[in-house]
Amino acid sequence: MADYTLESKDSFIVFGLGTELKSDYTDFAGLNKEKLDFWQAVSQDGRIDTLKAMAANDYVFAVNEAVNNKLMYYAGVMTEALPPAPEESRVIQFPKGEYLVVKGEGETADELSNKLTGLAFGQVLPEATNFAYVGGPNAAVVMGQRNGLFFGEMWIPVVRK
Repeated sequence: MADYTLESKDSFIVFGLGTELKSDYTDFAGLNKEKLDFWQAVSQDGRIDTLKAMAANDYVFAVNEAVNNKLMYYAGVMTEALPPAPEESRVIQFPKGEYLVVKGEGETADELSNKLTGLAFGQVLPEATNFAYVGGPNAAVVMGQRNGLFFGEMWIPVVRK
């Protein structure tokens, strides 16, 4: 099983720019392609730089959230002051409570995000006996680079069984 911890976190806000994912939630290849295409678009057109300029720290969030029966995906940053919100943006409230935290590294931010998501949802959560994910937003958090690799964590709100 992947290395993980359970950590208590205060509530926090991520301001994100989003897209609706059209692939079936079990189509991992399709979802990953949609996510990669979205990241490339927000990186190339400067929207990610605009987000980083308003961030409270250096973390960049890739957030998954079900909204109105749609699977949404956001590029976001932790912020305290909320900017004027364009139509494709969302203020994502993460609740205070316990979080499953899975750490990892990857050669690219996208590889890191996919690896963390796979470890958390493919290994840790299916094998967990004392806690469970009951929904709500979850995020792969790119925290920085070291030794040529991106490093970060997956944060998933959980409850004790």
